[in-house]
Amino acid sequence: MAQRRNKPEAGFWERLKAEMKEAAYDLGIDDIGVASPEPFTALKGRLIRHRELGYESGFEPKDIERRSDPSLLFDEPLSIIAIAVAYPSKLQDPPKSEPGARRGILSRSSWGEDYHTVLRDRLARLEAWLRERVPELRAESMVDTGELSDRAVAERAGIGWSGKNSFILNRKHGTYIFLAEMITNLPLEPDEPVEDGCGSCTKCIDACPTGALVGPGQLNAQRCVSYLTQTKEMVSDELMRKIGNRLYGCDTCQIVCPVNRGVNVTRHPEFRPDPELVKPLLEPLLEMSNREYKERYGRNASSWRGKKPIQRNAVIALGNFKEKSAVPALIRVLRDDPRPVLRGTAAWSLGRIGGPEAEAALAEAAERETDEEARSWAERSLASLREGAADGAALSQAEAIPEASGETGRPAAQRPDEAPAELGPMPAGGAFEIAPPPR
Repeated sequence: MAQRRNKPEAGFWERLKAEMKEAAYDLGIDDIGVASPEPFTALKGRLIRHRELGYESGFEPKDIERRSDPSLLFDEPLSIIAIAVAYPSKLQDPPKSEPGARRGILSRSSWGEDYHTVLRDRLARLEAWLRERVPELRAESMVDTGELSDRAVAERAGIGWSGKNSFILNRKHGTYIFLAEMITNLPLEPDEPVEDGCGSCTKCIDACPTGALVGPGQLNAQRCVSYLTQTKEMVSDELMRKIGNRLYGCDTCQIVCPVNRGVNVTRHPEFRPDPELVKPLLEPLLEMSNREYKERYGRNASSWRGKKPIQRNAVIALGNFKEKSAVPALIRVLRDDPRPVLRGTAAWSLGRIGGPEAEAALAEAAERETDEEARSWAERSLASLREGAADGAALSQAEAIPEASGETGRPAAQRPDEAPAELGPMPAGGAFEIAPPPR
């Protein structure tokens, strides 16, 4: 075992790095690499351009200098250790979504325990392992709530290449990996970046529901369904239709990626999903209390935005399913929910479903609603119903998005089980990273 002495013998750091890589699996880490701490100048340029184009989500750290220069975060950094921890891509025996019992879906990155907690644990294990060998270790760990770009660090450290879907693609685990890093004072030799493996493939760009992938590795976060599901405001008619039955996040650009075909890592118990939690019935979500939400989803990565976005998205999903049995529940939201966004979304959903009961409730809301935006949605939905405007077919099983099917490599519209978005074509190196505030 390499162990630091007052003056390291020749080859100490090389052996330490080799032993670290050998120990990584037993530390609960699926891939590990070392990056130099030099400024990420190319990333800085992309982030500036990204901001100029209005593509930011608003969740990113604001200071681009600190996002691209490790020396502003750590005194005299000598290396950055990047880690990857893989997560599952398939549900075992997922419950069926069917008429009268419609279900939503949470993205794979929110299955099981909050990955921030899990990756902090893995970084703590790694730091303890290093400190045992190098007592004078200084280290600063980050799990996507930090200011560095996890993806830029991972790319430089050879964890994978930056894919056209803006994810890091690892040759063994595909895109189904969580990333984190540790800035250190250890003079470890950097790894070489891996060669781009996307070639001429554009499956992710072609499959993106909203066209948010505006070019290879270039993402307009304002149109990304993953971002939209985490907002708390009203969403446009166009984009609500694209959300389908997604409650949190979106996996479409990962599902269709050929590199992900057959990838399903289940060795980490923290990420093993409860099918009833990650593919829940929609109607019960509408009346879930804060206490119930905390008990069910409090340890889940989706919980950082609270219950409002998931409840809003459940209302959207019922409208996209055109689930007539949900009309009474949606009318209760329209009449009684204290949140204008939920009332306005319920008006949209009732307009999608239609029928005399929905029309009567919308007429009442158009008269009595006090919030201007919610009333506007009630008026528009009512007008659409009275004009008999074609509002698109209900989401069918044949068209469904396979958000829990675990299949990959085919266009989403070919896979059953989930309500589809209306498919259509989607910045560089992972410039968009939805990151909750530090906890």
